[in-house]
Amino acid sequence: MNDFHRLSERQRNILLFMDKYLLENGFPPTIREIGAATGINSTSVVNYNLNKLVNSGYLERAEAKSRGLRLVREFPGGRRRRVQTGEEMCRVRHYGLIVAGRPINVPEDPFSGDVVEVPASYLGGIDPSEVYALTVNGDSMIDAMIQDGDVVILRKTNTVRNGDMVAVWLTDRNETTLKHFYDEGAKIRLQPANPTMPPIYVEAEYCQVEGKVLSVMRLLKQ
Repeated sequence: MNDFHRLSERQRNILLFMDKYLLENGFPPTIREIGAATGINSTSVVNYNLNKLVNSGYLERAEAKSRGLRLVREFPGGRRRRVQTGEEMCRVRHYGLIVAGRPINVPEDPFSGDVVEVPASYLGGIDPSEVYALTVNGDSMIDAMIQDGDVVILRKTNTVRNGDMVAVWLTDRNETTLKHFYDEGAKIRLQPANPTMPPIYVEAEYCQVEGKVLSVMRLLKQ
């Protein structure tokens, strides 16, 4: 692997960043994410270096895909693994923030209008039109392996079972929260996954389930 050391510092940094990103997310970064992580301000310069890495046999790329990069060769410091390519990604609407702590007021327009790309396997075979994404704010679900800044993928439904992790709208308070759901008759218990935080009890008539969590996507934090 002596040719790895013949690569430019930028190219080595790109490979190391891609390896870390793939390990944490399971799918490739975009060109803009690569540039931001490696200090390259120009997307054309990122493209130039990616093409050099393709020519050197380290990468394959599908030009028409925003995440169409694939590591295909081992290198020092890397942990090569199978990754999902751009062809295996689904576009899911992103509806902004959901609080995994205490409930907060719903903004007048909670929908960001953005779209996130999600590995198809995260949807469990459900049509992407029935799925949406929310970014978690808070740490009340940390024992469920959900951290502040993670993106949760939810199925639009108001039918859930006890123990399901759900996004709920508390209609009497106009507030939202992310919690485990337990129907206890006249009241609903919204249980955090954090031993330092108490459950929230609400009247069943005021608790409206907006979606059930299917999976969690951890984004790389710079």
